[in-house]
Amino acid sequence: MKKTLIISISVILLIMISFTIYWNLPIEITRKSDIKSGNEIIENIENYRKKSYKLPEVNDWQTLEQLGLQKDDPKKPVYNKDENGNYELIYDDGLGGPYLLWNSTDKKWTIDQPKIK
Repeated sequence: MKKTLIISISVILLIMISFTIYWNLPIEITRKSDIKSGNEIIENIENYRKKSYKLPEVNDWQTLEQLGLQKDDPKKPVYNKDENGNYELIYDDGLGGPYLLWNSTDKKWTIDQPKIK
């Protein structure tokens, strides 16, 4: 009985420690595939901006699909832009945030709330 209790407590502690370590890893490790996909989309958006001298419109799905975004696909980020020429890519996991977010002003991936509405 005592041996079973020790093993059970050890397993529970191991699980708790594993979750703690995972939650404290950098997002570059935990969200590597999302960031890689997002970086490709960012590159496409920047190329579009260089060619057309403007950002794609938020509701122009023909253009956005060519850039790598897809409407209502949870695996793809949501694209938002403002009137100042800034944009964000937001991975909406459906949990209400904070989200994996790339902002063209900061030019880095963060876990945050959207700044462009």
